[in-house]
Amino acid sequence: MNDKTLQLKLSFILGLRDVVFEEIKQYPELEILSENDDSFYVKYIEDFNIVKNLRSISRVYLVSPDPRHNPLYISNHKFVLGKLVETVVSKSNKNDFNTFKIYCAGPDSLEVFEIERYLEHNLKLKKSEDADLKIYIIKISDTWELGLQITPRPLSLRSYKVRHVNGAMDPTIAYSLNSLCELEKYETYLNVFSGSATLMIEAGQCYDNLQKIVGFDNNKEHLSLSVQNIREAGLIKKVQIREGNIFDKPNFGKFDVITSDLPFGMAVSKGEDLEGLYKVFIEYVENYLNKRGKLGVYTSEFKLFESLVSHSKFVLEKEVRIKLMTSEEQYLPIKLMIFSFK
Repeated sequence: MNDKTLQLKLSFILGLRDVVFEEIKQYPELEILSENDDSFYVKYIEDFNIVKNLRSISRVYLVSPDPRHNPLYISNHKFVLGKLVETVVSKSNKNDFNTFKIYCAGPDSLEVFEIERYLEHNLKLKKSEDADLKIYIIKISDTWELGLQITPRPLSLRSYKVRHVNGAMDPTIAYSLNSLCELEKYETYLNVFSGSATLMIEAGQCYDNLQKIVGFDNNKEHLSLSVQNIREAGLIKKVQIREGNIFDKPNFGKFDVITSDLPFGMAVSKGEDLEGLYKVFIEYVENYLNKRGKLGVYTSEFKLFESLVSHSKFVLEKEVRIKLMTSEEQYLPIKLMIFSFK
């Protein structure tokens, strides 16, 4: 096995293919070899930092596709896996990888046991359910794929996140919504129902042209967490957080772009009038969005929102339908929608 047989697999949330493709195109070093529904395979490169810095990617794997790479072959040719592990570890911080887990069919087989024993005895890694080094062996069409995630945690778990909140917006989706709004063309940005500030932080870190970034929420816990995240992201001087209730129609001025992770699912209080909330939101944006600006929303209640916005001053410019995996391992259909004034 040599570097010519290796590839990097860039995995993303189902539906974000076009956003990911546009980001990859910004890096001439990344040569796309093939793709499937939720991944691009690119030619192996020595500098892993390039792929680690991609904002639309959830996970990156170092992969070795080969018709021979089934569990039996790997158990008899352990150096194949050993070389991959050495490559990943050598490009990471010293203590990033201490534990491992193997994902494959027949996890209790003798072949997998032999591979695990090799990792424990020869590479001094410890088997764990919450592993740093995630290894998989799967068959795709007529070939086998041996892969290792190159970071202990997914790229989507940003370092600025002080703590993980169930139901919080995935940063790769936030990046995608901002990208679809073409933020590079604008200077002012408002985030309604700002939550833990993911949309604002992604905007602040990716678009130096934004001169004013404001967000508001009426949940004090969300406000406190958002300030912590913004500070951790190094944006405390650039991003402003305000307390405000959409029904009070707070006036923070007019903006070129307004975005929102609209309340839905668990984020909606029992008995809350979602239709009334969405109506007020649409009216609010009509008043505070600049005439040449963009509105970007994210919601699973897109049928309701589409029905209401059809009676507004807005016209749909583009939409992206995604499938988000829930904690119950079910796919939740969601839409990213971009609007402008008619």
